Amino acid sequence: MSATEALPTRQELLEMAAGFREACVLGAAAELDVFTAIGEQRLSADEVAGRLRSDRRATQMLLDALAAMRLLAKESDCYSVPPELLLLLADGTPGSVLPMIRHNMNILRNWSQLAWVVRAGIPGPRQASIRGFEEDRAAFLAAMHVVSGPVADDLVGRLAPLEIRHVLDVGGASGTWTMALLRAHPGAWATIFDLPDAIQQARDRFARTEFAGRVGFAPGDYFRDELPRGADFAWVSAIIHQHGREENRELFTKAFRALEPGGRIGIRDVVMDPCRTRPAMGALFAINMLVNTERGGTYTFQEVADDLAAAGFSDAEHRVRADDMSSVVLARKPK
Repeated sequence: MSATEALPTRQELLEMAAGFREACVLGAAAELDVFTAIGEQRLSADEVAGRLRSDRRATQMLLDALAAMRLLAKESDCYSVPPELLLLLADGTPGSVLPMIRHNMNILRNWSQLAWVVRAGIPGPRQASIRGFEEDRAAFLAAMHVVSGPVADDLVGRLAPLEIRHVLDVGGASGTWTMALLRAHPGAWATIFDLPDAIQQARDRFARTEFAGRVGFAPGDYFRDELPRGADFAWVSAIIHQHGREENRELFTKAFRALEPGGRIGIRDVVMDPCRTRPAMGALFAINMLVNTERGGTYTFQEVADDLAAAGFSDAEHRVRADDMSSVVLARKPK
């Protein structure tokens, strides 16, 4: 913190401590699927409770809180979703942010145990949402598209110039980054490597696009299986923060073996300043990894470069600098 930065006031401290309240109201509505249940109709609390199979009194309290937050409109004891918000908060709409809200609620449950985690040094027991562990995993995969979709094309453009013939998207989920890379390199094709449930989401998504003939799918676990060989560009997006440096070196080594000589690896993630307090988002994201993973964290460029060098890569460069998950480090496999 610089000498010119103002310290939080008493009121700001109290507001920080109470910041969970609105997040929990919105998160509960997302997990119960309140906005989809109401849809384009105007419903009473009794009607909403019937659709949700929830307690009537508790449902009305939740609906009133949502109305107070301007997420619902209330008129004559009936509730409706403003059309502009329905597009964002209903399940299955193209621009829905619902998966990310649900994912944040899963994260919040673990953040609530932070003091215990700091004392013990390990994450607390995992707790499923009301939707169950399988739905929580699906929400995570869909949430990655929610956050990556709006920025992928711009960020890939900032990587230029790159000559790419075959992309290996490691942990590629439903293929958001694969699509952006293929759009930017019309002559290239790609292989998405991820766990079987993610690969199924990717197959379903690509089947409806113009990229269907340019993508192959390889289910597997990058810590148990070798990566598919033959690519000249390996894309490792938002992965290294989930693991410790030893695991990252292992992953980089597998990517090194998979790449053609002269091929490159691109790592998209938070990249910290040496002081580790900047970017601020990265310092908070390190806490997210503390409460949600065994060994994850956020890393400096030098740490990433050292781990790449240990795997055999050279010429590491911090190609894109950002204050969020949009920093990119590139390195090359020697010819």
